[in-house]
Amino acid sequence: MDEQNPALRALAASGIAHEVTRHGRVGSLAEAAAVRGVEPSAIVKTMVVRRGEGDHLFVLVPGDREISWPKLRALLGVNRISMPAADAAREVTGYERGTITPFGSETALPVVADERIVGRTVSIGAGAHGVAATVAGDDVVTHFDALVADVTDPA
Repeated sequence: MDEQNPALRALAASGIAHEVTRHGRVGSLAEAAAVRGVEPSAIVKTMVVRRGEGDHLFVLVPGDREISWPKLRALLGVNRISMPAADAAREVTGYERGTITPFGSETALPVVADERIVGRTVSIGAGAHGVAATVAGDDVVTHFDALVADVTDPA
C-alpha cells in the first residue's frame, strides 16, 4: 500500500471491505471502467461543490451521469451552488482534480450520494491518478452518513 496516500490509509482505517485497483492514467470513462473491470455506471466521481464561502460538500456521481444542478439546489435548499476552482478544491480536500475522494480528505465535508450508487458495487477514486477502490456503495453511504437522493441526470 502507498503509505503516502491519505485515501488508502483512510480506507484501510475505515474497516470497509475494498479492493484497490491501480492503472495508468486513462483518457475516458470507458477506458477507466475497462481497466477497473466495472461498468461505466459503477464508477463514482467525487465532485466538490461550493455552497458558500468556506462551505463545501462532496457529491458522489455515477460515471455515466452528471450533477443535476436544479435537483441539488432543491435538495440543499439553496439558490446558488457552484464548482470551486481546481486550486480551491485542492485546498479543501488535499487532492487535485481527477483524484478527489471523500476518503482521507483534509477537510471532512458532508457527502451527498446519488441514489444510483446504493445497492451496488462501485469503483471510487482513491486519492491518486490511476488508483481506485472497489467497494459496496452502501458501505460508502453508511461510512460518511451520506444524504442519498436523486441528484443527477444522464450525461
